[in-house]
Amino acid sequence: MQNPNEDTEWNDILRQKGILPQKEKEITEDQIVSMLEDTIEKKTNSGKKLSDLDLDELDELEDSEDEAILVEYRQKRIAEMKALAERKKFGTVLEISAQDYVNEINKAGEGIWVVLHLYKQGIPLCALINEHLKYLAAKYPTVKFVRSISTTCIPNYPDKNLPTVFVYFEGELKKQIVGPLEFRGPNLTQDEFEYLIGKAGAIETSIKEDPRPKIKDKLFSDLADTNDW
Repeated sequence: MQNPNEDTEWNDILRQKGILPQKEKEITEDQIVSMLEDTIEKKTNSGKKLSDLDLDELDELEDSEDEAILVEYRQKRIAEMKALAERKKFGTVLEISAQDYVNEINKAGEGIWVVLHLYKQGIPLCALINEHLKYLAAKYPTVKFVRSISTTCIPNYPDKNLPTVFVYFEGELKKQIVGPLEFRGPNLTQDEFEYLIGKAGAIETSIKEDPRPKIKDKLFSDLADTNDW
């Protein structure tokens, strides 16, 4: 006799005719998480999602009827935290020479983004970008931020190309930003620089729209300043 629970075309016809009862749908992982989040909200009145809970809060919930699922989820969260902690190993700007290039950039490792700034002392825009790099390095410690004096790293590299930023992923060049025009001149803001590096894919920035003032807005602002006189 054919199994009434099997997913066959004949059983589907019988279900449509009402001869067989409708098959119960399997509960997905997303539905389980949603049910757990409803339970959490009722128990804690915190409005938090399951992914927002820390390990102590997960411990407090493990006496519920969903203990097995929560234990499994907690173990998954611990593994995620360990993986993130291992990736957060940078946080500062590393100065390199030509001898360091292969190890620090081409062999940076799996899943690693590298942002390299070629600069030279005495160029104001290079100094500004070095300051912006320090900020981003602290903000995004999973990304390796590196700098090198241009001619130390690449002999005879032309000054007209400075500043230069190369963006690598797993040792492959993904983006290059070369010369002062591409960096928008000496008034490049921290947000603008973060936006440019975000567009290259190296960081997950919340700055999705270009923060640079539009030419039209700047014109109106300049006119307003003139009218004040």
